[in-house]
Amino acid sequence: MSSTNYVDEQQPLSQFTEQAYLNYSMYVILDRALPNIGDGLKPVQRRIIYAMSELGLRASAKFKKSARTVGDVIGKFHPHGDSAAYEAMVLMAQPFTYRYPLVDGQGNWGSQDDPKSFAAMRYTESRMTTFSEVLLDELAQGTVDWQLNFDGSLEEPKVLPSRAPTILLNGTTGIAVGMATDIPPHNLREIIGATVHLLSNPKATTAELCEFVKGPDFPTNAEIITPLEEIRKLYELGKGSLKMRAVWVKEEGDVVITALPHQVSGAKVLEQIAAQMQAKKLPMIADLRDESDHENPTRLVVVPRSNRVDLEAVMRHLFATTDLERSYRVNFNMVGIDGRPAVKPLVKVLSEWLSFRQQTVRRRLQYRLDWVDRRLHLLEGLLVAFLNLDEVIHIIRTEDRPKAELMARFSLSEEQANYILDTRLRQLARLEEMKIRSELTELEKEKNTLESILNSERKLKNLIRKELLAVAEQYGDDRRSPIVSREEAVAFSQSELLSSDPITVVLSEKGWVRAAKGHDMDPTSLTYKAGDRFRFAAWGKSNQNAIFLDSTGRSYAVPAHQLPSARGQGEPLTGKLNPPSGAEFTGLLMGDNSQKVLLASDAGYGFVATLGDMLTKNRAGKACLTLPKGARVLAPQLLDELDNALLVAVSNEGRLLMFPVSDLPVMSRGKGNKIISVPSARVAEREEFVVGVAVVSTRQTIKVLSGKRHLNLKAKDLEHYLGERGRRGNKLPRGFQKVEAIEVVS
Repeated sequence: MSSTNYVDEQQPLSQFTEQAYLNYSMYVILDRALPNIGDGLKPVQRRIIYAMSELGLRASAKFKKSARTVGDVIGKFHPHGDSAAYEAMVLMAQPFTYRYPLVDGQGNWGSQDDPKSFAAMRYTESRMTTFSEVLLDELAQGTVDWQLNFDGSLEEPKVLPSRAPTILLNGTTGIAVGMATDIPPHNLREIIGATVHLLSNPKATTAELCEFVKGPDFPTNAEIITPLEEIRKLYELGKGSLKMRAVWVKEEGDVVITALPHQVSGAKVLEQIAAQMQAKKLPMIADLRDESDHENPTRLVVVPRSNRVDLEAVMRHLFATTDLERSYRVNFNMVGIDGRPAVKPLVKVLSEWLSFRQQTVRRRLQYRLDWVDRRLHLLEGLLVAFLNLDEVIHIIRTEDRPKAELMARFSLSEEQANYILDTRLRQLARLEEMKIRSELTELEKEKNTLESILNSERKLKNLIRKELLAVAEQYGDDRRSPIVSREEAVAFSQSELLSSDPITVVLSEKGWVRAAKGHDMDPTSLTYKAGDRFRFAAWGKSNQNAIFLDSTGRSYAVPAHQLPSARGQGEPLTGKLNPPSGAEFTGLLMGDNSQKVLLASDAGYGFVATLGDMLTKNRAGKACLTLPKGARVLAPQLLDELDNALLVAVSNEGRLLMFPVSDLPVMSRGKGNKIISVPSARVAEREEFVVGVAVVSTRQTIKVLSGKRHLNLKAKDLEHYLGERGRRGNKLPRGFQKVEAIEVVS
């Protein structure tokens, strides 16, 4: 090699690598990962089908070992690994993977629980299904282009002449370089209905096509729960996502799952549920069973602990936390009729396929027309030979160059002369003029029909429509995946998963907290650290929150199940919370989030809130009750009912006011409204303030405490103090001008 040639072949490494990677990328995209819009197949799938047709493995043939097919595929057309080719073949044979399988398998071809559990190709046998005829029937009729195989020794079709839009029927998934495809399967009748409509109305919109195509149709009977609006948008854009949900029924108090989402394993679902049970995240489930068999391919039984378990709620949780509900990515990425990959909306997919189909049918008709023309030409020559049989025989017997003599004597073409010479004499002798003329007439009629269709766009469309409807009639079936509207799946919160046992939460004066089982224990009887004693107690359930209120008006929440046991002396609450420096805890509450609570300050202001308003996950708490200058927090009180309840407020100066609790506003936080009038300046100087508020019914008694003296006020006595909210209230009797506290006596 000369130095000049060597220099000419040099190129920068960056340019070489860029071109090499681009070539590799285009190979993976076009020749491996993406399907062709014409037949909906990737190259390996197309080669499998073609190789099986060459082996004569039509639906009516006997089964042959799968290894024979795979050997032909990789030896003649697809020079890759045998396992990859066999796995592609297996997918086309699995009825739970393909909506309309192309391969009819005999032997172990895997199961829905474990699609990869198929037997080796030396054990299984296969042939094509009847549906594969949709792809192959017109292959030998001049309908498609052919190309050389990898070593140039054989020819293979570039695409199969599909008689239906199979690109959407079985769907496909694939990952190329920089792009991927995820096309879900669809129902044959729906797709052909939309295709026929588009054939008649080329300007049809996606909304019109969605009247026929309700949505994807998977091989499983699980429900598609994606809203119809989202499905329509998916078809408009050519990409989006879908959700499928398992189907279940209630049977003798148990949950029986009868259908799983596409490509979901029942064994894996049971493992996921069992893992939650072992982690004690599903205390309401007692047992799991797999009762699947040949008659019931999917039958998973979930047994609740009692008939009081809300099965709907349990299933919503399982849908949210297991594969009983699954999302599927949708991406209509395919190789178009122009040979380029692109994401196409539904209208574009069907319109391009119709263009492909029109071209295919034209080529088929033209191929047939060419054959008819040739046959007519030969028959015309044969008729001449029959009418001049004796002379033809004489020429053949006597002439050295009979072909040239026949051509010259009867004005025949070389093809006609060859046909006459190739015809056996005994066949010529038996030929009848009527038979020749009858065939000529029929072929002339067929020729006129073919030419009229080829020359008329309307007739061509009518033929395509008729053939599409015939495919739908022969292979169509009902939709398997119902499209329904369902509630959104919601997993149980941590509190819902906890057992609901009665507990008593106890807080000491020095802020040590603990929780005891049951409601019948006496919190004052517990042992406390030296110098410490009982302060507050609240009764609730183990799946609720213990809510604390501090002296600055901030509220805090701690899940009750996280509190230490009352067997010991508890733990400092400050280890779980971060209150402001110097703040003390002034209240402890438990109950449902909707439970009403009275919050008030000794400045005479307050409001009604709910325990849900006081909840927070922040260790530093949340601002709940706003305190005027110099004011302090009064102990919060739970309210059972607001309609008939009365609020009693007493100041340290011996003034008492009573009014309906319903007069107070319901707020989530703030200072509240005035309960009883106390001069703010006197509150700031701590000269006058509210010593207590109490909520009572008309049947209860209020005890007012002043030093060693106390005063019991019954319902008739309290009528004297009834007034409007925010007033000063009336003076208590002599001797109770310095009130220390009030109590409610049942």
